[in-house]
Amino acid sequence: MVKIIFYGTPEFAVPSLAQLLDADVDVLAVVTQPDRPKGRGKKVSISPVKQFARDHRLPLLQPERGELKDGSLAIQLQALEPDLAVVAAYGHIIPEVILQLPTLGTINVHTSLLPKYRGAAPIQRSILAGEMETGITIMRLVQEMDAGPILSQLRYPIEPTATSVDVERALASLGARLLVTTLKELITGSVTETDQRHEEATYAAKIKRVDGEIDWSRAAQVIHNLVRGLHPWPHAFTHYDGRRYLI
Repeated sequence: MVKIIFYGTPEFAVPSLAQLLDADVDVLAVVTQPDRPKGRGKKVSISPVKQFARDHRLPLLQPERGELKDGSLAIQLQALEPDLAVVAAYGHIIPEVILQLPTLGTINVHTSLLPKYRGAAPIQRSILAGEMETGITIMRLVQEMDAGPILSQLRYPIEPTATSVDVERALASLGARLLVTTLKELITGSVTETDQRHEEATYAAKIKRVDGEIDWSRAAQVIHNLVRGLHPWPHAFTHYDGRRYLI
């Protein structure tokens, strides 16, 4: 049985972890981000992946960023002797020494058709750009961000009224199914790894709150894409009569 370490944090990652539990693999540990205070009340909340791991009694690790860099996490993971690591929206850059620990390396569930939209916000940036299509890429992780060889891809049409949360939910399910299919091919040695065309790469920068301000001089379609692309966070917004309004 293949021994796997899973890295993930938000709701998007949960279907991939759930699919792994239904597959013929052994999840040695789940690595997720530390609990953080959120919202106006700064109440500490746990990640969806942590909740899922707790519910299914999976071994859980929550290293701080420094533990990824100082080698302490690497020592813990090396002792588990993993065959493979799977990453789905973990949220931290994983050092090369940790990526290379598993004998089969580390693969990632990425929400774009690479090499387009490498980076932190591929779904939002795709919608903001008015793309009619996106998809899932299962890729091998290397130190350069989202630049590793492609193992498999599936396309997904973006509906004209779809918001970022709509597309993310669809891609979470699609990515989980593609992950398991690709995993089987990787284990049997039948998967084909294809180098990316790096000259065609585009970058999906992290979304900031200020990105949501509406410029009413822009075309209606551009504003429409802004509204749906930045839902549910940070929302498109405008100012009127001295007040800020979320759209």
